[in-house]
Amino acid sequence: MLKLIYPACFYPNKNGYTVDIPDMPGCVTEGGSFSEAIEMAVDAASGWVLDCIEEGEEIPKATMNVNEIKLEYPDGIVNYIVLDMDSYAEKYGDKSVRKNCTIPAWLNTAAEKENINFSSVLQQALIERLNIGQ
Repeated sequence: MLKLIYPACFYPNKNGYTVDIPDMPGCVTEGGSFSEAIEMAVDAASGWVLDCIEEGEEIPKATMNVNEIKLEYPDGIVNYIVLDMDSYAEKYGDKSVRKNCTIPAWLNTAAEKENINFSSVLQQALIERLNIGQ
């Protein structure tokens, strides 16, 4: 599973909150309440990361030390958001790449007997091998 954590800057305004994701240039959204602003931030950041993944670009590293984040306005606060990229990609992703690979016949037979989803196993192995989201 690919879950990512990013800091988000929340700034109160007359309509609720404006949210900026500092590690994703240009990723800004709004919400009428704090909880709605969190939901909107998760959605905007997830879309931003999904675009990176689908275009083969590097996923931005998250700033994990809140002291490194410079707030634009004194009344802003920093809160972490969690992105569940598997769920988001399943719902909104539309780009897949077909890969053919060769495995020994005995391994194929054993995996099919266990009803193994080859695509899922390959995705999980690649995520682990590439240290994505870890």
